[in-house]
Amino acid sequence: MSCDGESYVDYAMSSSSDDATVNSAVDETNSVTDEAGGQGFVTGICHAKGANADIPAAWLPYFLVADIELAVSAVESEGGELLTKIKPLGNDKYVVIKDPAGAQCALYQKVK
Repeated sequence: MSCDGESYVDYAMSSSSDDATVNSAVDETNSVTDEAGGQGFVTGICHAKGANADIPAAWLPYFLVADIELAVSAVESEGGELLTKIKPLGNDKYVVIKDPAGAQCALYQKVK
């Protein structure tokens, strides 16, 4: 990854096809790659730079949703708020939200 001419590395952990976890890297296009060809993004760690500058500094659980736009509508109608716009991660999409009590998490949609 790079931001303002500075290079840095973000990491993701994904689940390979046999459910073993392997280390992965997130490239400048937010594509997750790993040495075992894993497809299931499980967790990650990133710098608050570039595409991630607006993500809060916190452990951030991700919840899988079938339709991210519908989930965002539900969040907003129930008094929650978006902390980021809906962002791509490879072919998938995610958004960071805050519930009315202030708890933060991300909604994640796997796109097939």
